[in-house]
Amino acid sequence: MPTHLNPYGGVFGGWLISQMALGAGSEASRVVRGKAVLVAADELRFKGAPSVGDEVSVYVELLESGRTSLTYQAEAISRERHGDAETRVAWGRFKFVALDENDRPREVAAQEGSNG
Repeated sequence: MPTHLNPYGGVFGGWLISQMALGAGSEASRVVRGKAVLVAADELRFKGAPSVGDEVSVYVELLESGRTSLTYQAEAISRERHGDAETRVAWGRFKFVALDENDRPREVAAQEGSNG
């Protein structure tokens, strides 16, 4: 949408990163069945930018499960508004830590990864 643009008319990269973090965070919270907070985002890459009005989908895959953490690969795919052409526009790694009711790290059981 127009409110997500940078001063040059392209989609703001920070907005795109936030969408990927939200997608990965949603999956992390589902897997740990509770609070999971973002502690690191790295290896972020931008191949291109969606155009205003394009649909952006975020797909995540579990890469690593630690004692208290989960690391996901997230990618953003842009589909043109009035067609079927898709472009991988960004990707990166997002690490989350599971927290207990006192906001302290807690162990997570080994879980199966998911894509979607």
